[in-house]
Amino acid sequence: MLTEMAMVLADVKKATERKMEKSLEALKADLAKVRTGRAHTGLLDHVQVEYYGSLVPVNTVANVTLIDARTLGVQPWEKGMAAKVEKAIRDCDLGLNPASQGELIRVPMPPLTEARRRDLIKVVKGEAEGAKVAVRNLRRDANATLKEMLKNKECSEDDEHRAQDEVQKLTDRYVVEIDKLLSHKETELMAI
Repeated sequence: MLTEMAMVLADVKKATERKMEKSLEALKADLAKVRTGRAHTGLLDHVQVEYYGSLVPVNTVANVTLIDARTLGVQPWEKGMAAKVEKAIRDCDLGLNPASQGELIRVPMPPLTEARRRDLIKVVKGEAEGAKVAVRNLRRDANATLKEMLKNKECSEDDEHRAQDEVQKLTDRYVVEIDKLLSHKETELMAI
């Protein structure tokens, strides 16, 4: 019974760690999309456009291509969507100024001025904060599972406290990793 209980507690910790690792990987992918002055098709992935009453990513209603190193091309699949896509790109937090040319929307990448770099840093900080919130939510879920196990007498109070301490250490470790990624990306964005 004792080893079985220890295995269940270890499983909770392993599952939490796996989920925290996924949050960290998602942050790495999101930060990789924030480019320093070069056009990249993934740059518009988080831009939401209204499509028949619901918000969807631009790349689900349009083809996003690279015209040249500093310009994206966005070709909506439906003619009526061009104005909505253009407005969504203009209103997003990336500071882009799209221009329609017939059915094609050209999105030139603005040069990275000091203000533009600071705007991108705000975006990056928002992504990092979102990852921290995800990690903290995973900690909360793990702690709730542990409390439920204690309530159902599946573990002792000491084991539950020990497991909560381990989950807290995991949380602290991943928050530090997120801060390191954020610091590295800020340095990269501010480099001229």
